[in-house]
Amino acid sequence: MTLYQPFLDYAINLMQEQLSLEPYPIPEGFEQKQGTMGKGIKETTVLTTSYAYKCPKLRQIRAAHVEGGNSLQVLNFVIFPELNYDLPFFGADLVTLPGGHLIALDLQPLFHDELYQQKYYQGSLLSIFTNLSEQLPWGGDFPDEAKSFFSPVFLWTRPQQTEIVETLVLEAFKQYLQTYLSYVEQAQIVSDRQKQLEILAAQKRYVNYRATKDPARGMFTRLYGEEWTEEYIHGFLFDLERQLLVFP
Repeated sequence: MTLYQPFLDYAINLMQEQLSLEPYPIPEGFEQKQGTMGKGIKETTVLTTSYAYKCPKLRQIRAAHVEGGNSLQVLNFVIFPELNYDLPFFGADLVTLPGGHLIALDLQPLFHDELYQQKYYQGSLLSIFTNLSEQLPWGGDFPDEAKSFFSPVFLWTRPQQTEIVETLVLEAFKQYLQTYLSYVEQAQIVSDRQKQLEILAAQKRYVNYRATKDPARGMFTRLYGEEWTEEYIHGFLFDLERQLLVFP
């Protein structure tokens, strides 16, 4: 079992228990893809597997799981709400490279006004973050342009020990996802047209930023080529614009 398989298994099992999951279409050629990295005795087989679901309040729930031995393991897991809910995005970027682990967990906001912050980032979630951040040191600076896409409970850390990923980080992932699903359960439909337009604009900003700045682009390009990579990013990982063309 790879390092991030327990995260993925937990997420799928929890969502199957709490949500009315249906399959979300994965474009042909993206369900699974195999490539190689390195040369000679260092050559490693890398397998990328995609997962996707949807349910009444969540437009797309998707994961990309990259398995490339001890020196390359990635789980990118993102939940995109339907456009008539003001829910945040759930985002987990769990990365293991030869230099160590990079962990980013967040409920990424649509808006930054005080009412939105109070609705989603106070109470139990803030307590969870405060407790976890005492045990998982801050991972350091990240680009200023990215800061508007993260919340006050953005958990960003670089643990050196794999055991910490298997215990503390897994527990953090569980608590953040449990909290997010509780928000989904409580979420009320937004019927105001102006607010719907603001939600759409916020979702577009997020998706366009993530697609443009996707840190996995270089890795996927080396593994599978530029054409496959760009189509994977825009046609599956961050497909809102494509879906709006089909279902405006």
